[in-house]
Amino acid sequence: MNDSAVPAGLLDHYSKGAFFCEMQDGVRQDPRIATILERLTRMEPDELRRRADIAEAELYNLGITFTVYSEKDAIDRVMPFDLIPRVIAPGEWDLIERGVRQRVAALNAFIWDIYHEQRILADGIVPRPLVLGNVNYRPEMIGLNVPHRTYVHVCGIDLVRDETGGFLVLEDNARTPSGVSYVIENRHMMLRMFPDLIDGIAVRSVGNYGMQLHKALAEIAPPDISDPQVVLLSPGIYNSAYFEHIFLAREMGVPLVEGRDLVVERGCVWMRTTAGLAPVHAIYRRLNDDFLDPAVFRPESTLGVAGLIDVWRRGRVALANAVGTGVADDKAIYAYMPRIIRYYLAEEPILCNVQTHICGEPEGLAYTLDHLHELVVKPVGESGGYGLIIGPHATDAERADFREKLLADPENYISQPMVKLSVSPTLANGRLSPRHVDLRPFAITGKSTWVLPGGLTRVALREGSLVVNSSQGGGSKDTWVLE
Repeated sequence: MNDSAVPAGLLDHYSKGAFFCEMQDGVRQDPRIATILERLTRMEPDELRRRADIAEAELYNLGITFTVYSEKDAIDRVMPFDLIPRVIAPGEWDLIERGVRQRVAALNAFIWDIYHEQRILADGIVPRPLVLGNVNYRPEMIGLNVPHRTYVHVCGIDLVRDETGGFLVLEDNARTPSGVSYVIENRHMMLRMFPDLIDGIAVRSVGNYGMQLHKALAEIAPPDISDPQVVLLSPGIYNSAYFEHIFLAREMGVPLVEGRDLVVERGCVWMRTTAGLAPVHAIYRRLNDDFLDPAVFRPESTLGVAGLIDVWRRGRVALANAVGTGVADDKAIYAYMPRIIRYYLAEEPILCNVQTHICGEPEGLAYTLDHLHELVVKPVGESGGYGLIIGPHATDAERADFREKLLADPENYISQPMVKLSVSPTLANGRLSPRHVDLRPFAITGKSTWVLPGGLTRVALREGSLVVNSSQGGGSKDTWVLE
């Protein structure tokens, strides 16, 4: 469906340019998307703005916020929500789902191996220094066996779509991926604000995420416990994702605890309650490795639980995600994921990587320096869109400054070509305009892997911007996977 075929109305002046449009081009995948488009074009701009204002106020009143630490006066910020959904056809979702499952299986196989036999290092598939010298590699994990060889119980795989409509993996999030609360709350909001848009359109539910997460945590609990007690361990109210911690604890029907609420006694983990100590069997931790156990990692940490790692090593409590998974979502390791998939699974990747150059290797550094004006260069340890440079959008002075950073610390960077991210119609200045989007599907793994139908669609609200992160001014959309 081209621009001229779009019905008049809100999309009358919409032009997707050279980018793949999730709505206009998505019509080829499923005719129901044309129905959604037609319903949108019948809406009055003032009515759409009115609903958007109501939605923003409701999100704030519900406490659906996040924290930007760089802005000390903006502790509570609503993540901007765009009312125009992103729609995924069933065939496209089948590809994504299979690709995410494959990726998670390879990640878990890789993590087991690097903490046990290290075959992939001995065979030279992944450079040994890249793993053993990684700041997220935890020697404490060597030889530790975890149930079902599952280390990454909750995984967020960041996907982008190029100008051809093909999906590419941009990043793996194997530590404590966040954002699933927005997925579920966005759906609730859409059902309240846009019943006329979704009426008669069969969209897959996202409402059972909490049940699936609790099921996976119960599957990794000590096997002799018939009804395991699960808790969610949070660093506390000042964490940027604290709303999500509250939300997920409620969705699972489990206590939300902080380190001070837990204690290790008699070789087990206990929770302080008004009725005394109660045993804990599985912990979904939203706390970085360094702060988990002051007896093992940072001694000054007051956020964790002293003795927790020893109890975990003895199999008397379960931790999700496992300690040491951060080595697998490092941006340098990401470049080797196609080889990792082939090595452990003997399969071709279902979802391909964006082409990546490792600046810690001479060839990768030379290519990056020669093509800095064409590439996106990212630090391997950062997230949230910080510390990167988008070469085509940078000034000569900015590129010169970044060149010095690259030469001073090449191991800290990777580079990638600038992908022409797909766009989706987004309400801006009273009409629908194209804005760039990505997608983070969430996978839960216990004995097996389940993928939430849809995921977090993040949208770059500033015109022309490619940075979708909420901390950089991005927002989110509801993601509809059609039945």
